[in-house]
Amino acid sequence: MSTATDSATRLEDTGHRLTATRRAVLDAIAHSPRPFTIEQLSARLPDIGRATVFRTVKLLSELELVCRLPLEDGGVRYQRAGSGEHHHHLICGGCGAVAEFSDPALDDAIERNAAAAGFALDAHSAELYGRCASCRG
Repeated sequence: MSTATDSATRLEDTGHRLTATRRAVLDAIAHSPRPFTIEQLSARLPDIGRATVFRTVKLLSELELVCRLPLEDGGVRYQRAGSGEHHHHLICGGCGAVAEFSDPALDDAIERNAAAAGFALDAHSAELYGRCASCRG
């Protein structure tokens, strides 16, 4: 999600209404420098209920405007989507930094393994957990 305006346009183009609440959530996400939890986003939007924030983020995730990041400890964070192309994540357990990467060979291997098991794959994601260069240094 490059800007709140781009995301607002995408919402409208997909037949969703751009309400004042949704615009406020989009703006808060656009100004989030790091991955965030629903609770953190809700705290920045005190006039909007947590359930409404959650539903809006869920919709944005379904539209691939934000990425859902499952964490190693079972928690979940979200971040603005980058390129809009399919990608995976490197998640630092030290500072929480998230880097995106694409690997067509990995995607092909996942699809081959699913097919070999007779599994009809709808989607996939890969999150790699470790320590970034800054935390290791």
